[in-house]
Amino acid sequence: MTDDPTDKSGRRDTGRKDAGKADAEGGAAPGKPAKADKTAKADKTAKADETAKTAKAAKAGEADKPAKAETPAKAETPAKAETPSKTAKGDKTAKAGLTKGGDARGGPAEPAKGEDGGERSAPRAFLEVRDLHVHFPTQDGLVKSVDGLSFKLEKGKTLGIVGESGSGKSVTSLGIMGLHTVGQYGRQRPQLSGEIWLDGEELLGAPADKVRKLRGRTISMIFQDPLSALHPFFTVGHQIVEAYRVHHEVDKRTARKRAVELLDRVGIPEPAKRVDSFPHEFSGGMRQRAMIAMALVNNPELLIADEPTTALDVTVQAQILDLIRDLQKEFGSAVIIITHDLGVVAELSDDILVMYGGRCVEYGAADKVFYEPQHPYTWGLLGSMPRIDRDRTDRLVPVKGSPPSLINVPQGCAFNPRCPYADVPEGGITRTERPELREVEPGHFSACHMAQEDRERIWNDEIAPRL
Repeated sequence: MTDDPTDKSGRRDTGRKDAGKADAEGGAAPGKPAKADKTAKADKTAKADETAKTAKAAKAGEADKPAKAETPAKAETPAKAETPSKTAKGDKTAKAGLTKGGDARGGPAEPAKGEDGGERSAPRAFLEVRDLHVHFPTQDGLVKSVDGLSFKLEKGKTLGIVGESGSGKSVTSLGIMGLHTVGQYGRQRPQLSGEIWLDGEELLGAPADKVRKLRGRTISMIFQDPLSALHPFFTVGHQIVEAYRVHHEVDKRTARKRAVELLDRVGIPEPAKRVDSFPHEFSGGMRQRAMIAMALVNNPELLIADEPTTALDVTVQAQILDLIRDLQKEFGSAVIIITHDLGVVAELSDDILVMYGGRCVEYGAADKVFYEPQHPYTWGLLGSMPRIDRDRTDRLVPVKGSPPSLINVPQGCAFNPRCPYADVPEGGITRTERPELREVEPGHFSACHMAQEDRERIWNDEIAPRL
């Protein structure tokens, strides 16, 4: 008995549907075994390699039923599948709270987006940091060392970053240098987001090899602790020579001559002999000067000095500051000074950035920040600094309390538990809402809920007379 053609066609369609469904799920299809096996085999071959046999099978499938043959091809659209994968890292960052202006940071190749969804303007400054976040996952919680920091720096200018220990100053500098690496803080990878632009190049998403070529030549850093920064096994001269030869194709004699010259410029006595000494044979101040010589050996365009005069006496401090100033004038370098010494900042800096709790609380020209400060934390720092230009009969007034935990940052303004003026703004807003950095006058920014009139009154009536 002959099968009814319509019935036969229906069974064929059912088998093909089942086969297509199985192909999509990676399984075998019910229906006609030969065709199902062939389809499954063709599907597997297509995933491994696009061979001629697969193409032929696909053509045969299209000839039988074009509409259904298009279904597996839909699942193979690479452009659609890759779009979310590019932003997967950014989505994870957004979930962790590391956002940039409301949008998670995407891949390094994608341009920065403005609030209107268009491309953000290219950076014009030599160094521009945009909404930098550096967070460290720990067993106790997420340490928000830097939590949304932005600033600019032009060539030939000096930026002073001040704040108490634990404010995020050194973490910011290490982020610019690209030194937050995997394994440095245990097994957890530091979470970085935002943008760091140097001379038109974005560094945060750049390959490690590219950043390594810039480090030491274009960007250089004077580290805070020279004893741990210098290698105890090699002589001081060997380490300076190595730093020079990595970026210059010169012989050892030329590099050694350059090392002796730099040791002499930073004030090391008998540099021709001391170049062969080991770090433990140097005093603390001499190690600091050797560290400075290593940082300056390549005449960097951006010099980051993290407490460069900590272990030095007053005379040598002046020499080092003069050396940094001479380098800046000679090569037009940009300089970032990180220090607790407000006297150093006042002498060297063009602009000052005050950090507290991983964020910028005040930013402006040095004269404005010193003589017209707009944030209570800056008032506290100035009040704890001794003055030699006037007679002082009262004791210095320290900032009460301790810096906040960067795991459990206080709600609202991070400074509110220590601020004597936290209750000046009405409604308790200082304890519920975090203040944004706002421009109080051209080029001068402050993150404080107090009204401008209240700040001026408190400064003129209560703070300035005591300083």
